[in-house]
Amino acid sequence: MLNLLCRSITQIKYNREGDLLFSVAKDQFVNVWYSVNGERLGTYNGHSGAVWCVDVDWDTKNVLTGSADNSCRVWDCETGKQLIMLETNSAVRTCGFDFSGNIIMFSTDKQMGYQCYLNFFDLRDPQQIEDNQPYLSVPCSESKITSAVWGPLGEFVVAGHENGEINQFSAKSGEILKKVREHTKQINDIQTSIDLTMFITASKDSSAKLIDSASLDHIKTFKTERPVNSAAISPNMDHVVMGGGQEAMEVTTTSTRIGKFEARFFHAAYEEEFGRVKGHFGPINCVAFHPDGKSYSSGGEDGYVRIHYFDPQYFDFELEA
Repeated sequence: MLNLLCRSITQIKYNREGDLLFSVAKDQFVNVWYSVNGERLGTYNGHSGAVWCVDVDWDTKNVLTGSADNSCRVWDCETGKQLIMLETNSAVRTCGFDFSGNIIMFSTDKQMGYQCYLNFFDLRDPQQIEDNQPYLSVPCSESKITSAVWGPLGEFVVAGHENGEINQFSAKSGEILKKVREHTKQINDIQTSIDLTMFITASKDSSAKLIDSASLDHIKTFKTERPVNSAAISPNMDHVVMGGGQEAMEVTTTSTRIGKFEARFFHAAYEEEFGRVKGHFGPINCVAFHPDGKSYSSGGEDGYVRIHYFDPQYFDFELEA
């Protein structure tokens, strides 16, 4: 377990090899840890507000963060040096590198009279950076983006909205390629499978859904009795893990058992729950599988990141259909 005595964790992210784990929280620090033993490697210092999102590129060269200090920043992963700072009019809620690591996308919140925008920058063009002018900026007037990921081949971004809608935005034209309404409430998190062919959504309507990346066809649904804050797809098993709990502000009014702060494991094909892992003292805000599928991590409202290694019998487990 990583003993991170800090504010509530907002997002955690493994790099592609899985040797590093990045964590951001409702303080201004971006931390990176060795996933094997939980030792802290360092911090990326520079933000002055809560950091909502983090991403790392394919070859672990650069780190991307978005913060409530109205900025999106690119860091040198190895040295911790800030390479690029892009200023925005409102908080940056989601961010991500495309497959090449050359193009970044990030979305801004609808606040202080400003619209929610999905912005695309090409990091190879110094003019865009210098002028703070994205090559593409898509306004989302209806409902703000609460979670977004790149689709396969970097052709589009899949975005989940506050009203439960999922949209595919073209990274070239900005137009909406496809649109579905799978959830009745806000989508808190979207994470892709390891090959990007599908993604899982986690929603405030107490369900998570597995959806095809290209067609946005609904594949499976996983139902719980509490809001789902985050969900992840195992890279080598037919499993998904979900984390949630009540709203942070309602936690103090109930006992720890009722809060249900466990991570829950479902079989991806049968939609059956087969396991729970306790540990956090508050709602789980984010979950992530290690790229080798042998462990998973969860970050909670309690400010801890917990790394759990699976027992050998987990890999032999067959759900009785």
